[in-house]
Amino acid sequence: MGVDCPEPLMAPRSAGVLPYRVGHAGLEVMLVHPGGPFWARRDLGAWSLPKGELEPGEDPRDAALRECREELGLDLDGPRLVDLGEIKQRGGKLVRAWAAECALDPSAVTSNTFSLEWPPRSGQVREFPEIDRAQWFSVSEARRRMLEAQVPLLDRLLERLEAA
Repeated sequence: MGVDCPEPLMAPRSAGVLPYRVGHAGLEVMLVHPGGPFWARRDLGAWSLPKGELEPGEDPRDAALRECREELGLDLDGPRLVDLGEIKQRGGKLVRAWAAECALDPSAVTSNTFSLEWPPRSGQVREFPEIDRAQWFSVSEARRRMLEAQVPLLDRLLERLEAA
């Protein structure tokens, strides 16, 4: 008699777009800061590329473009996307990313919201923005601000741009 083995759990998957621009100050990337009370006092090592979880059966590239619309209010139908591959974050989440050259005013960023019981066990449900701010950073500053696991995406962007 065989033993039933449970199906292996699939790691959560996200996809996103790393906006970049090249100007008089050199290469800059736009990062977003997560909203909500958990991240309110965190800065260094807390910023991320705009990304979100894939819906079941959703193409990662389509999810990345959807998240860019939802988190930045930016529709990237036309620009050429630079494939940055996939990384694994500390909690096991897999993140597939692309980069896109674009001009975007961080003050124009709009974000979806999420509901959370806050304070915990209070019975009060509050709405928080998925991201509370977006900002352009130099490459060196982005390294300090980004989640450590996402820094290889920045390195891949630099490699792709140098090769082009």
